[in-house]
Amino acid sequence: MQDDINYEIVKFANSDELIDLYTEGGWWKESPLERGNLPTLIKNSFCFMVARTNEGKIVGMGRVISDGVSDGYIQDVIISKLYRNKGIGKQLVIKLRDYCLSKGLSWIALIAEPGTTDFYVKLGFSEMMDYKPMILNSK
Repeated sequence: MQDDINYEIVKFANSDELIDLYTEGGWWKESPLERGNLPTLIKNSFCFMVARTNEGKIVGMGRVISDGVSDGYIQDVIISKLYRNKGIGKQLVIKLRDYCLSKGLSWIALIAEPGTTDFYVKLGFSEMMDYKPMILNSK
């Protein structure tokens, strides 16, 4: 299956296919504003990568946010349920990591969702002891 997948850095991608992935990942709470901002999210990411079948269907994605000088944060790594456990997520993370390294970023981080820590540890990431992710309460 891995030979049938192509990885591409994009500045534009089909919004419907990406929304399907975000929805499968449980991250999409659609509003017209969010849908309209998706092209800007892609374009303004330091690196937005998709995994496509040979037929062109997007089956995975991931992105990096960064200033391009110091830190890089990998996020939004999502693989379609039908294509999971085939090495696509692993390749996406490796390719995103390598892209960051090729651009001179040496501090690369991510937040692992519950149950995914081992996946990222196998790819060279480790827990940041004594640090805790924080989020602003927007209510």
